[in-house]
Amino acid sequence: MLEIVDIRQDKGTRWYAEADPAIPLWSLVLVTYGSCVYWIGGKKIVAERGSALLLTDREAYYGKSIPTVLHEKYVVAFRPTASDPALPILRSDSYTLWRTGMYELLADRLKTAYEQWRDELPYRAVMAQALLLETLVHANRELDRGRPSADKFRLAETMRSYIQLHHREPIGKEQLGDAIGKTPNYAATLYRSVTGQTIGESVHAARIKTAQYLLRHSLLTVAEIAEYVGYADPSYFYRLFKRLTGQVPSELIAERDESHN
Repeated sequence: MLEIVDIRQDKGTRWYAEADPAIPLWSLVLVTYGSCVYWIGGKKIVAERGSALLLTDREAYYGKSIPTVLHEKYVVAFRPTASDPALPILRSDSYTLWRTGMYELLADRLKTAYEQWRDELPYRAVMAQALLLETLVHANRELDRGRPSADKFRLAETMRSYIQLHHREPIGKEQLGDAIGKTPNYAATLYRSVTGQTIGESVHAARIKTAQYLLRHSLLTVAEIAEYVGYADPSYFYRLFKRLTGQVPSELIAERDESHN
Protein backbone atom coordinates (compact mmCIF):
# COMPACT_ATOMS: atom_id res chain seq x y z
CA MET A 1 0.00 0.00 0.00
CA LEU A 2 0.92 3.67 -0.26
CA GLU A 3 0.85 6.66 2.04
CA ILE A 4 0.30 9.90 0.13
CA VAL A 5 2.15 12.88 1.54
CA ASP A 6 1.08 15.56 -0.94
CA ILE A 7 -0.46 16.08 -4.38
CA ARG A 8 0.04 19.31 -6.26
CA GLN A 9 -0.26 20.88 -9.67
CA ASP A 10 3.11 22.51 -10.03
CA LYS A 11 3.44 25.44 -12.44
CA GLY A 12 7.10 26.16 -12.10
CA THR A 13 8.05 26.60 -8.44
CA ARG A 14 11.51 25.45 -7.48
CA TRP A 15 11.85 22.63 -5.01
CA TYR A 16 14.57 20.50 -3.56
CA ALA A 17 14.76 17.17 -1.76
CA GLU A 18 17.66 15.58 0.05
CA ALA A 19 17.99 11.88 0.69
CA ASP A 20 16.46 10.59 3.91
CA PRO A 21 17.53 6.95 4.04
CA ALA A 22 15.34 6.22 7.05
CA ILE A 23 12.07 7.19 5.35
CA PRO A 24 12.50 7.30 1.55
CA LEU A 25 10.01 9.50 -0.24
CA TRP A 26 8.88 8.84 -3.82
CA SER A 27 7.49 11.34 -6.32
CA LEU A 28 5.52 10.61 -9.47
CA VAL A 29 5.62 13.50 -11.94
CA LEU A 30 3.59 13.87 -15.12
CA VAL A 31 4.39 16.91 -17.27
CA THR A 32 1.19 18.22 -18.86
CA TYR A 33 2.53 21.37 -20.53
CA GLY A 34 5.90 22.70 -21.61
CA SER A 35 9.12 21.26 -20.20
CA CYS A 36 11.26 21.48 -17.08
CA VAL A 37 14.69 20.41 -15.82
CA TYR A 38 15.72 18.07 -13.03
CA TRP A 39 19.13 17.49 -11.59
CA ILE A 40 19.18 14.01 -10.07
CA GLY A 41 22.36 12.79 -8.43
CA GLY A 42 24.27 15.43 -10.37
CA LYS A 43 22.77 14.39 -13.75
CA LYS A 44 20.64 16.79 -15.79
CA ILE A 45 17.44 15.48 -17.38
CA VAL A 46 14.70 17.30 -19.27
CA ALA A 47 11.06 16.29 -18.83
CA GLU A 48 8.69 17.42 -21.60
CA ARG A 49 4.92 17.27 -22.02
CA GLY A 50 3.89 13.64 -22.06
CA SER A 51 6.89 12.61 -19.95
CA ALA A 52 6.43 10.66 -16.74
CA LEU A 53 9.11 10.68 -14.08
CA LEU A 54 9.31 8.46 -11.02
CA LEU A 55 12.06 9.31 -8.57
CA THR A 56 13.05 8.75 -4.97
CA ASP A 57 14.95 10.92 -2.53
CA ARG A 58 17.47 8.13 -2.05
CA GLU A 59 19.28 10.41 -4.50
CA ALA A 60 19.19 14.16 -3.91
CA TYR A 61 17.38 15.99 -6.68
CA TYR A 62 16.49 19.50 -7.69
CA GLY A 63 13.73 20.50 -10.09
CA LYS A 64 13.20 23.89 -11.71
CA SER A 65 11.66 25.70 -14.63
CA ILE A 66 13.56 26.39 -17.84
CA PRO A 67 13.96 30.18 -18.25
CA THR A 68 11.30 31.64 -20.59
CA VAL A 69 9.57 28.23 -20.88
CA LEU A 70 6.31 27.74 -19.01
CA HIS A 71 5.39 24.30 -17.75
CA GLU A 72 2.76 22.49 -15.71
CA LYS A 73 2.89 19.10 -14.08
CA TYR A 74 1.17 16.92 -11.54
CA VAL A 75 3.38 15.80 -8.67
CA VAL A 76 2.38 13.13 -6.17
CA ALA A 77 4.67 12.57 -3.18
CA PHE A 78 4.17 9.26 -1.41
CA ARG A 79 5.77 6.48 0.62
CA PRO A 80 5.26 2.74 0.14
CA THR A 81 4.13 1.28 3.45
CA ALA A 82 5.59 -2.18 2.77
CA SER A 83 9.31 -2.90 3.02
CA ASP A 84 9.14 -4.88 -0.24
CA PRO A 85 6.71 -3.06 -2.60
CA ALA A 86 4.71 -5.26 -4.96
CA LEU A 87 5.53 -3.10 -7.98
CA PRO A 88 9.05 -3.50 -9.39
CA ILE A 89 9.32 0.20 -10.27
CA LEU A 90 9.21 1.01 -6.53
CA ARG A 91 12.23 -1.18 -5.78
CA SER A 92 14.71 1.01 -7.60
CA ASP A 93 17.21 3.32 -5.92
CA SER A 94 17.27 5.70 -8.89
CA TYR A 95 14.83 7.43 -11.22
CA THR A 96 12.77 6.32 -14.22
CA LEU A 97 11.92 8.77 -16.99
CA TRP A 98 9.86 7.84 -20.02
CA ARG A 99 7.58 9.34 -22.62
CA THR A 100 4.31 7.62 -21.92
CA GLY A 101 1.91 6.47 -24.61
CA MET A 102 -0.73 6.34 -21.87
CA TYR A 103 -0.68 10.09 -21.29
CA GLU A 104 -4.44 10.67 -21.40
CA LEU A 105 -5.10 7.79 -19.01
CA LEU A 106 -2.44 8.79 -16.50
CA ALA A 107 -3.35 12.49 -16.69
CA ASP A 108 -7.00 11.69 -16.01
CA ARG A 109 -6.15 9.61 -12.92
CA LEU A 110 -3.75 12.19 -11.50
CA LYS A 111 -6.09 15.09 -12.22
CA THR A 112 -8.87 13.36 -10.29
CA ALA A 113 -6.52 12.53 -7.42
CA TYR A 114 -5.33 16.15 -7.30
CA GLU A 115 -8.89 17.50 -7.24
CA GLN A 116 -9.85 15.10 -4.45
CA TRP A 117 -6.81 16.18 -2.45
CA ARG A 118 -7.17 19.91 -3.16
CA ASP A 119 -10.87 20.08 -2.34
CA GLU A 120 -10.42 18.01 0.84
CA LEU A 121 -13.32 15.77 -0.10
CA PRO A 122 -14.44 13.06 2.32
CA TYR A 123 -12.16 10.00 2.21
CA ARG A 124 -9.81 11.89 -0.09
CA ALA A 125 -6.77 9.94 1.11
CA VAL A 126 -8.40 6.61 0.27
CA MET A 127 -9.56 7.79 -3.16
CA ALA A 128 -6.22 9.41 -4.01
CA GLN A 129 -4.37 6.31 -2.84
CA ALA A 130 -6.49 4.10 -5.11
CA LEU A 131 -5.97 6.40 -8.10
CA LEU A 132 -2.23 6.59 -7.52
CA LEU A 133 -1.94 2.83 -7.18
CA GLU A 134 -3.86 2.35 -10.44
CA THR A 135 -1.60 4.88 -12.15
CA LEU A 136 1.53 3.10 -10.96
CA VAL A 137 0.19 -0.27 -12.13
CA HIS A 138 -0.45 1.14 -15.62
CA ALA A 139 3.02 2.70 -15.62
CA ASN A 140 4.70 -0.53 -14.55
CA ARG A 141 2.86 -2.51 -17.22
CA GLU A 142 3.91 -0.02 -19.85
CA LEU A 143 7.55 -0.21 -18.79
CA ASP A 144 7.40 -4.01 -18.67
CA ARG A 145 6.16 -4.08 -22.27
CA GLY A 146 8.93 -1.79 -23.35
CA ARG A 147 8.54 1.49 -25.15
CA PRO A 148 6.61 1.28 -28.41
CA SER A 149 8.56 1.87 -31.58
CA ALA A 150 8.56 5.38 -32.98
CA ASP A 151 6.28 4.22 -35.80
CA LYS A 152 3.72 2.66 -33.44
CA PHE A 153 3.82 5.73 -31.21
CA ARG A 154 3.23 7.96 -34.23
CA LEU A 155 0.26 5.86 -35.38
CA ALA A 156 -1.26 5.92 -31.90
CA GLU A 157 -0.86 9.69 -31.74
CA THR A 158 -2.56 10.00 -35.14
CA MET A 159 -5.51 7.98 -33.86
CA ARG A 160 -5.64 9.98 -30.65
CA SER A 161 -5.71 13.23 -32.63
CA TYR A 162 -8.46 11.84 -34.86
CA ILE A 163 -10.56 11.08 -31.77
CA GLN A 164 -10.05 14.59 -30.39
CA LEU A 165 -11.16 16.15 -33.68
CA HIS A 166 -14.09 13.83 -34.42
CA HIS A 167 -15.29 12.59 -30.99
CA ARG A 168 -18.82 13.91 -31.57
CA GLU A 169 -19.15 11.53 -34.51
CA PRO A 170 -19.43 7.72 -34.41
CA ILE A 171 -15.88 6.41 -34.08
CA GLY A 172 -14.76 2.80 -34.07
CA LYS A 173 -11.87 0.72 -35.25
CA GLU A 174 -12.98 1.09 -38.88
CA GLN A 175 -12.62 4.88 -38.81
CA LEU A 176 -9.27 4.74 -37.02
CA GLY A 177 -8.01 2.03 -39.35
CA ASP A 178 -8.80 4.32 -42.29
CA ALA A 179 -7.10 7.23 -40.50
CA ILE A 180 -3.77 5.38 -40.28
CA GLY A 181 -4.08 3.21 -43.38
CA LYS A 182 -4.22 -0.07 -41.44
CA THR A 183 -6.81 -2.79 -40.85
CA PRO A 184 -9.48 -2.10 -38.20
CA ASN A 185 -8.27 -4.91 -35.94
CA TYR A 186 -4.67 -3.74 -36.15
CA ALA A 187 -5.74 -0.19 -35.30
CA ALA A 188 -7.75 -1.31 -32.26
CA THR A 189 -4.99 -3.58 -30.93
CA LEU A 190 -2.27 -1.00 -31.45
CA TYR A 191 -4.29 1.79 -29.87
CA ARG A 192 -4.94 -0.19 -26.71
CA SER A 193 -1.40 -1.51 -26.41
CA VAL A 194 0.11 1.98 -26.62
CA THR A 195 -2.49 4.09 -24.77
CA GLY A 196 -3.85 1.60 -22.24
CA GLN A 197 -7.39 2.48 -23.30
CA THR A 198 -9.85 1.06 -25.77
CA ILE A 199 -11.08 3.24 -28.62
CA GLY A 200 -14.48 3.47 -26.95
CA GLU A 201 -12.99 4.58 -23.63
CA SER A 202 -11.07 7.38 -25.33
CA VAL A 203 -14.12 8.52 -27.28
CA HIS A 204 -16.25 8.64 -24.13
CA ALA A 205 -13.52 10.53 -22.26
CA ALA A 206 -13.24 13.15 -25.03
CA ARG A 207 -17.02 13.59 -25.17
CA ILE A 208 -17.38 13.94 -21.42
CA LYS A 209 -14.57 16.51 -21.33
CA THR A 210 -16.43 18.59 -23.92
CA ALA A 211 -19.67 18.12 -21.98
CA GLN A 212 -18.02 19.33 -18.77
CA TYR A 213 -17.00 22.57 -20.47
CA LEU A 214 -20.46 23.12 -21.95
CA LEU A 215 -22.21 22.38 -18.68
CA ARG A 216 -20.18 25.11 -17.01
CA HIS A 217 -19.97 27.70 -19.78
CA SER A 218 -22.99 27.43 -22.08
CA LEU A 219 -26.74 27.95 -21.87
CA LEU A 220 -27.55 24.52 -23.30
CA THR A 221 -29.66 22.05 -21.35
CA VAL A 222 -28.32 18.67 -20.27
CA ALA A 223 -30.31 16.97 -23.06
CA GLU A 224 -28.97 19.41 -25.66
CA ILE A 225 -25.40 18.88 -24.50
CA ALA A 226 -25.84 15.10 -24.53
CA GLU A 227 -27.02 15.25 -28.13
CA TYR A 228 -24.29 17.70 -29.12
CA VAL A 229 -21.47 15.46 -27.91
CA GLY A 230 -22.94 12.36 -29.55
CA TYR A 231 -25.43 10.72 -27.18
CA ALA A 232 -29.01 10.41 -28.40
CA ASP A 233 -30.20 9.07 -25.04
CA PRO A 234 -29.89 11.68 -22.24
CA SER A 235 -30.36 9.03 -19.55
CA TYR A 236 -27.37 7.08 -20.88
CA PHE A 237 -25.32 10.29 -20.96
CA TYR A 238 -26.34 11.00 -17.36
CA ARG A 239 -25.25 7.55 -16.15
CA LEU A 240 -21.99 7.66 -18.10
CA PHE A 241 -21.19 11.17 -16.91
CA LYS A 242 -21.68 10.19 -13.28
CA ARG A 243 -19.58 7.04 -13.67
CA LEU A 244 -16.68 8.85 -15.31
CA THR A 245 -16.67 12.06 -13.24
CA GLY A 246 -18.29 11.14 -9.93
CA GLN A 247 -20.68 14.07 -10.40
CA VAL A 248 -24.06 14.60 -11.97
CA PRO A 249 -24.47 17.15 -14.79
CA SER A 250 -26.61 19.47 -12.66
CA GLU A 251 -23.68 20.03 -10.30
CA LEU A 252 -21.65 21.54 -13.13
CA ILE A 253 -24.56 23.63 -14.36
CA ALA A 254 -24.57 25.24 -10.91
CA GLU A 255 -20.99 26.40 -11.59
CA ARG A 256 -21.91 28.30 -14.75
CA ASP A 257 -20.51 31.78 -15.17
CA GLU A 258 -22.48 34.41 -13.30
CA SER A 259 -23.07 36.19 -16.59
CA HIS A 260 -25.16 33.21 -17.68
CA ASN A 261 -27.35 33.20 -14.57
